[in-house]
Amino acid sequence: MSTETRINDRIRVPEVRLVGPAGEQVGIVRVEEALRLAIEADLDLVEVAPDARPPVCKIMDYGKFRYEAAQKARESRKHQQNTVIKEQKLRPKIDDHDYETKKGHVVRFLEAGAKVKVTIMFRGREQSRPELGHRLLQRLGADVSEHGFVETIPRLDGRNMTMILAPHRGAKTRAKAAQDAVAPARGASSPAQAAPAQDNVEAAPSEIAPAETSPAPENNSTAE
Repeated sequence: MSTETRINDRIRVPEVRLVGPAGEQVGIVRVEEALRLAIEADLDLVEVAPDARPPVCKIMDYGKFRYEAAQKARESRKHQQNTVIKEQKLRPKIDDHDYETKKGHVVRFLEAGAKVKVTIMFRGREQSRPELGHRLLQRLGADVSEHGFVETIPRLDGRNMTMILAPHRGAKTRAKAAQDAVAPARGASSPAQAAPAQDNVEAAPSEIAPAETSPAPENNSTAE
């Protein structure tokens, strides 16, 4: 069965539910009447819902319709091609040199616009220490925050733990990542600055208290 859209004289049904060129509902009319209205508007009669009863037809510019449909399909394929996922595998007890090498690969993939699936592989007794892999993935996510962000948080999948990193798509996401990286440093300094002020406020009542209670001993001694 052909899936080609039927237009004009190719529509071989007695009645159609007609939609006008501006999207208005005309109603159920004879196909001959629908063709006449399309010709008067210098447009085409296009069957847009052949499975409906009766089929739905719309008066439109079929050439423009096909062009817009092709544009949408092209954009959809473009987005699909851009979604590339690379994989990088690590061990939970990786040494610093290998870690830096693996991190460099991740940065290169992110800068190329690809997503990265980072996999921690547990072997033997390492399977009882999933927190090692979780900390390693958190460390990697923080180290590459200027180049990408954590799209999927670490998840345990059988013997492996995985995390998805995605590249920053624009200046806004890069700026946000830089701001998030600076925020912990600012947060760490603020409590230290606030602590002396709190101590001073708490010390004030203790200094005043002796002055308020000091007259009491003098009154007792005078009474004796």
